[in-house]
Amino acid sequence: MALLAEYALTPGVFDVTAYSGEEVCGLHLQALKEVLLQEGLVRDLRNGEWGKLFLDARRHWHRRGKELLKKLVSQNRLVPVNSARPDSPDTDCAWCEEALASHQFLPLTGIVVSDLAASPYAGNPLVSSVTRIGNAAWWQARSPSLRLSRTIADYIGALDLFLRYSNSLMFIDPHLDPSRYSYSTFSQIIQAIGSRRPAPRIEVHRVCYRGSGPSRVILSPIEVENVFRPSLSPALSTLGLTAEVFVWDDFHYRCLITNLAGVLLDNGFDVSGAATASTLWSRLGRDVRDDVQREFDPASHRHTLRHRFTLP
Repeated sequence: MALLAEYALTPGVFDVTAYSGEEVCGLHLQALKEVLLQEGLVRDLRNGEWGKLFLDARRHWHRRGKELLKKLVSQNRLVPVNSARPDSPDTDCAWCEEALASHQFLPLTGIVVSDLAASPYAGNPLVSSVTRIGNAAWWQARSPSLRLSRTIADYIGALDLFLRYSNSLMFIDPHLDPSRYSYSTFSQIIQAIGSRRPAPRIEVHRVCYRGSGPSRVILSPIEVENVFRPSLSPALSTLGLTAEVFVWDDFHYRCLITNLAGVLLDNGFDVSGAATASTLWSRLGRDVRDDVQREFDPASHRHTLRHRFTLP
């Protein structure tokens, strides 16, 4: 499982009349909220047509459901995708069929439906009713941490949704150096962001020196720029992206901080030639993520900023 998951929900999940009572509906929506706002994205099917359904005041949308939708929008967790079937759905089952068709184009983690729409999909492991979601294998497999091989393929696979949907990305790694073999694949992570509009804000944070202990060497600003420009500038330029590089006096941990979630990276973006090498990644709590983001804001003065420049 990835540290971020993408789900589709049918409209009935938010409709009080699809449950045995309003209180039951609220309890299940509360459980969904805790997961979706920490570790999930929701697919806005048919290029936003799904989201517009909730403007219909004739439906009995639960208060907690409307609050959840507002937070999904404000946190950029509601992600539009193209229509996958020719006709607009008019029932929960039809919306599930749309989600299944969308899954064929771009895989989903799971589909959540109302109890009223669950029966036709009893044999489909991708689909679960909201009241039985705890039994779904993909729900049980959720985890705040991952063990990965130290390969660029595993890194990009684990970061797929972050790279595809985040509108801000901070790559924090004190020794990130694309001119070295162990970081030579970092440009592939940049390429995986793709060309999209609006373009995400991209930041790279590293220290002003190379090596450690007696072998530590302070790099001049031009030396740091020469570490990044040959590798990253072509990739960024091709995609129409820019990145700002921040060079600090000192720090030690490695993270990816995005507007969707933060990830603590045991070995940063360093790959290894050893076939058995592995690394541990863990999703950060929201408060910690926000604190790390503030720490690497030059206005915080928690570290001394030695240099900053923009690529390409």
